[in-house]
Amino acid sequence: MKRALLAVALALGLATPAGAADEVKPLFSREDTPIEVTISGPIRTLVRMAKRSTDPYPATLAMDGRTFPIELSARGLSRRTASCKFPPLRVAFTGKPGKESLFRGQHKLKLVVHCQNSGRFEQMTLKEFAAYRLYNILTPESFQVRLAHVTYKDGDKEIAHRWAFFIEDIGDVADRMGGKHARVHAIAGSALDPEDAARVALFEYMVANGDWGFLSGPEGESCCHNSKLVGASKDATSSLTPVPYDFDITGLVDPPYAVPAVPMHIHSIRTRRYWGLCRNNSEVLKLAPEFIAARPKMEAEIRSIPGLDERNRDGMIKYLGGFFDDIATPEDIQKNLLKDCRG
Repeated sequence: MKRALLAVALALGLATPAGAADEVKPLFSREDTPIEVTISGPIRTLVRMAKRSTDPYPATLAMDGRTFPIELSARGLSRRTASCKFPPLRVAFTGKPGKESLFRGQHKLKLVVHCQNSGRFEQMTLKEFAAYRLYNILTPESFQVRLAHVTYKDGDKEIAHRWAFFIEDIGDVADRMGGKHARVHAIAGSALDPEDAARVALFEYMVANGDWGFLSGPEGESCCHNSKLVGASKDATSSLTPVPYDFDITGLVDPPYAVPAVPMHIHSIRTRRYWGLCRNNSEVLKLAPEFIAARPKMEAEIRSIPGLDERNRDGMIKYLGGFFDDIATPEDIQKNLLKDCRG
């Protein structure tokens, strides 16, 4: 995947050398400034129907004096149907945003929003945003995210004004990696790039996520569960890189609706349990020093998140401290993680 070239390009927000990947699109060029957005449309109807329908509604998105026609729809499963009063959203531009627009090159985007209209849940949105940014620090083979302050309007009525964030499209992630989004149903562990698979597993342990998998997807859906696969082609079945997403049901975010994953045999969402493949244990040992070296950047990233209050910042940093204790030495890694590996 030409990781060294990609890392430089992402850091500078430049196009990578020919044949390596496409340029980073403006919305996700690692600019840290949150954007101010207004989404107008039948918000109340969309929210009321979300548990039963993901049908799109005509709406508009306004930013910096420009207004774009969009289709707005609810998305997701657990947050949409069971957990939240305000569902996650999908924004689909019905026309091409202009060349000077921050949304240039965008077609469909996921928007992660507040689950309920309260400050507590808004903080959880920011904590999940932080989780994406932590993985960005570890590898460019990850979903870029952009923080937004969104005003939701239905007619003349303001429904909410809350933090949210846009997630990069998987096609754009694959382009940056010089590959394609691989659409396969299920794979063997041997189909995964060992280092990439180990990095994902170690990160998921760090944030205490039990709601993921990179060998198969939910019944009737393509692989994988809360991760996408990138390979040399859309039909690739080897050297696949898993790209994880959806970090709300983690110990790091700790939402009140989260319940521990049954197969992990834990009683608290805050309890870490390793869920990686035994075949990749040696790669985990090699990667652990990279995680440890990245600790200062991770802590600085958490402190830099706009809107994240001091209690949550300090709590997240303290929680990550437990992870770094767990991987302090190879012996610690074996005792705390690798003894629970799968397969």
